[in-house]
Amino acid sequence: MQSHAKVVVVGGGCVGASVLYGLTQHGCTDAVMLERTTLTSGSTWRAAGLLVTFVRSHNVSKMTMETIRIYSEVEKKIGASVGLRQVGQLRVANTQERWDEFLSYVSIAEAAGVPCKLLTPEEIAELHPLLNQSEHIRGGILHTEDGYVNPADITMAMARLAREKGAKVFQNTEAAAYEKLENGHWKVTTNQGEITCEHLVFATGNYARENARRVGLDLPCIPIVHQYWTTDTVPLLKERRAQGLPEFPILRDEDYGAYLREDVGGIQFGPYEFTKDLKLFAEDHVPPDFGADLLPEDFDAVQTQWERAIERVPTLGEVGIKANTRGPFQMTPDELPLAGPAPGHENLWLAEGMPGGILWGGTVGERLARWIVDGDPGMDMSELDPRRFSDYASKRWTMDKVRETWGTHMNAHIPGEDFPDARPMKTMGSYDLLSAHGAVWTSFNGCEFPRWFAKSREDAVPEHSFRRTNHMERVQEEVRTTRDVAGFIEMSPMTKFTLRGPGAAEWLDGLMANRLPKVRRMTLSLLLNPKGGMDAEYTVVRYADNDFYLVSTPNWRAYNWDQLRRLLPNDSSVLLEDVSEQLGVIALAGPKAREILQPLTDNDLSNETFPWLSAQMGEVGYAKGVHLLRVSYTGELGWELHHPVGYNRHLVDLLLKAGVKPFGLEALESMRLEKSYRAINREICKDMTPYEAGLDRFVVTDGRDFIGKAALLKQKKEGAYRRLVTLKLPFGETSVMFDEGVYAQGKLIGRVTSGGFSYYCNHDIAMALVPQNMTAPGTKMQVLVHNEMRDAVVIDTCAVDPANTRPRA
Repeated sequence: MQSHAKVVVVGGGCVGASVLYGLTQHGCTDAVMLERTTLTSGSTWRAAGLLVTFVRSHNVSKMTMETIRIYSEVEKKIGASVGLRQVGQLRVANTQERWDEFLSYVSIAEAAGVPCKLLTPEEIAELHPLLNQSEHIRGGILHTEDGYVNPADITMAMARLAREKGAKVFQNTEAAAYEKLENGHWKVTTNQGEITCEHLVFATGNYARENARRVGLDLPCIPIVHQYWTTDTVPLLKERRAQGLPEFPILRDEDYGAYLREDVGGIQFGPYEFTKDLKLFAEDHVPPDFGADLLPEDFDAVQTQWERAIERVPTLGEVGIKANTRGPFQMTPDELPLAGPAPGHENLWLAEGMPGGILWGGTVGERLARWIVDGDPGMDMSELDPRRFSDYASKRWTMDKVRETWGTHMNAHIPGEDFPDARPMKTMGSYDLLSAHGAVWTSFNGCEFPRWFAKSREDAVPEHSFRRTNHMERVQEEVRTTRDVAGFIEMSPMTKFTLRGPGAAEWLDGLMANRLPKVRRMTLSLLLNPKGGMDAEYTVVRYADNDFYLVSTPNWRAYNWDQLRRLLPNDSSVLLEDVSEQLGVIALAGPKAREILQPLTDNDLSNETFPWLSAQMGEVGYAKGVHLLRVSYTGELGWELHHPVGYNRHLVDLLLKAGVKPFGLEALESMRLEKSYRAINREICKDMTPYEAGLDRFVVTDGRDFIGKAALLKQKKEGAYRRLVTLKLPFGETSVMFDEGVYAQGKLIGRVTSGGFSYYCNHDIAMALVPQNMTAPGTKMQVLVHNEMRDAVVIDTCAVDPANTRPRA
């Protein structure tokens, strides 16, 4: 084995082979793959190889399509079949909720370039006659590009093409230890000797957790045990093949909780285990004698799905069973991979936790290769970034969430829905008080966060739907009370860092696109990437020349910490501390906020002494050491009270006794849309610049340098970039959400970044990226919402208080 390579990939399954292939395609041929036994001997060889593009996300949709494109290109390059069959995939809706899911999805698909179409019950019958017709069928959706591939063949093909470019593959070479060297390289110790590298990639499949522990990482992924059956030959399918007719599309019907596809004249039946029946595998380590093995059949775990499937597709029960394939593969709490930089480590990359390594292999290999070679993945990978999980993701929490996620895989999914398992986990002292006031909870970064408030604890039952819900009346009351009087929200999960040291100001100024605030003032600041995209957003509070307090979004605490840590100077001139767990946050907002807060504090809250976007330390009630920040995400007069967590219950109790009504996330989301405030991973994201997002006022280029400045200047000079606009739309039974397509004269021109119902204005609001010639107020366009073209018009600035007088009051 050679002693050094630029990149070493650990793991010889489909994902590892794809990373190796991607590296060579982007010019990095000094790459090595290490496989403990032989290629494809893990989850790859027993995988079903399905290629599925149905997902309600713009970026993830593009990733799944990219995998299919890459596999098609590989097949052409080698000049032989890899078993790629784009037979299409048909999903059937038997309930209104499922049909709503399809109706809501089609616009997202078109905007992302995913070919699909809705079908009537009659069209379903014609397309797939094996499916029994039912009066319950509302319709279906057909993805014409979906299909399957032979897992072993595509893996071997990518490995072969990588070797032809100069990459090396070492089989029967088990990585046993890793060491970070003084020069920044990695040393990998194997049973065949040692090899050093500049970049190290983990793609170890079922070994992910135990392998990552060797470098101190606790990854939130656990193997689950999944199985499928293959039947004997079905006469009808054999006859169709003899006639040269195409395969039927893969069939998914929620009634039986499984997929059916043709398999060499037979039928492959792949059921999705319910939560109560799902088995986990190797929570701590894979048995040493386990390799290219199958686990014993477990029919009891899916008997219900089998019986339902026979009722819906009788042919399935008319032939014998030829084989059962049962084995483990990785799963994460949100059923998305862990792909990207490993937190806390330089030049260590993760391609782990793949809930379907064949589906994810192509795109993850391509994007990680770009990231390693070019320093940028070429698209926003936030949804897959391993740092979306913070240290709350313990092993037992991961186990319970994995069971829940896979067990509800076949359910109709509504954006923003909450799942109850492994909750509540982390709560603030006021949790019981707010629960007694009817709080319905969601979760951010492992912490409970109020979503909306019912009339009582007994009425606090979560509601999720694509359509109007009963609790919308409660949310409207929260919004109007806050806008007309005052309200408060408990938002302690916010990310909070302190930054001090003699070099703090100089270092921070070199990162942020905005100029640093004056002492006792605050600014909104964006941390950009070299391409000018927005990696993070911070409220930067300055208490002294080199004393700063940074506040950011709850869900990206681990990402923000890891990013800033990587950028710290090598000396000790800057001290960064994570105080997120030490400080709680309560935000008070509304025209009477000053009148409510002033009796509780000695700080003078008048405009002259405490102007908008300023900060002071003080006492509130009995609470000492409180950061009083005059800022509000609602767009109203307000203060955020960042306090030592021990005072959280006391402060909430004070506000409740003062008659202030609490509000939740849904009200906050509506109010920020009414103000056209941008949100992280919606309008503030890695593949959108501040100029595109209309955040020019938070960029200061004159007389200073910062990350991404050159890219911004280039973009501004060229001028041809999209711009974010705010749209007013009518509201019906359903609302605009995010990622829907925007159209002008029937042509797709952009997409919605976020949207929803305005409880104050009584109509829908959306923010959307469109061409610059479509940004003038009054410009008309359409948005495809729930498969219905709805008229939209560009509004000037925002829907509520465009002059921004309320927060300055």
